[in-house]
Amino acid sequence: MMTSSKPMSDPLPSIFGIGLDLVDIQRLAKSIEQGGQSFLDRIFTVAEQAYCNNGSRPHEHFAARWAAKEAAMKALGTGWSGGVAFTDFEVGNDSNGRPSLTVAGVAATMASDRGIVEWQLSLSHTGATAGAVVQAISARPGA
Repeated sequence: MMTSSKPMSDPLPSIFGIGLDLVDIQRLAKSIEQGGQSFLDRIFTVAEQAYCNNGSRPHEHFAARWAAKEAAMKALGTGWSGGVAFTDFEVGNDSNGRPSLTVAGVAATMASDRGIVEWQLSLSHTGATAGAVVQAISARPGA
């Protein structure tokens, strides 16, 4: 038996969208080497660049963040269209070290229009591949 402290008339949040993306780490490393700082600035925020460059495996961290941004665009339902930029999505960490996703700019406006109130993010990376899963949670029932 399931119990809830909320009255049944309160709408329950629902999953608006789910996104999954996998990235070949060496392919992204090559893109970073070829594109240099202008590539990094187009894709990653200053905070993301600082985090990734501070570790011993920067390409793995950059690849995981790329995957998170792609997965978030898929969960939002836009892909790269409608003026959404990679830097509209920023991957950080909460106080427990768990990855978190902050959404700004055009993507934040689109998310608000769709009733999205929460983003859930999971990252993983190995020596060869990085991946991310993102869930966009809407306050609108049946979104």
